[in-house]
Amino acid sequence: MPSQFPPGTDPSLVSCFQMADQDRSGFIDDKELQRALSSYNQTFSMRTVHLLMYLFTNTNTRKIGPKEFTSVFYSLQNWRAIFERFDRDRSGKVDANELREALLSLGFSVSPMVLDLLVSKFDKSGGKNRAIEYDNFIECCLTVKGLTEKFKEKDTMYSGSASFTYEGFMLTVLPFLIA
Repeated sequence: MPSQFPPGTDPSLVSCFQMADQDRSGFIDDKELQRALSSYNQTFSMRTVHLLMYLFTNTNTRKIGPKEFTSVFYSLQNWRAIFERFDRDRSGKVDANELREALLSLGFSVSPMVLDLLVSKFDKSGGKNRAIEYDNFIECCLTVKGLTEKFKEKDTMYSGSASFTYEGFMLTVLPFLIA
């Protein structure tokens, strides 16, 4: 059963969802979400779309309803504001220093080694530019946020250390790697 749009949802957002919902099922799949989000002058990789769907549904169904679509849309507006705030040179990319500051503003302090790894992983040029574009910035931040939240679930004493079984570790990390 599809969810409902929250009261007061912008009618243009409702219209966008309805146009994306080709089969009128009340749900949109990953390709439909990618098209709907791309209609706002921004392209999103399928990996970013899958990660958004995973994080906003807590399932691996690859379909979202109106409530989740609304949450994704408003979340992306917030991510855009953060991205623009830290893209100080207006290059359309955040470099390692800008990414570090953005992550810190979100409450995530990563080591220089982790920061370098993030920039290398999410730089579309394979690490040559040493900078991350908007859709990969979202994927990067959602990955850091999601993995941090999963880690905190296991670090109940807030010691910076946690115990995972091998299976627990794999089930925590793999959804972020194969989104």
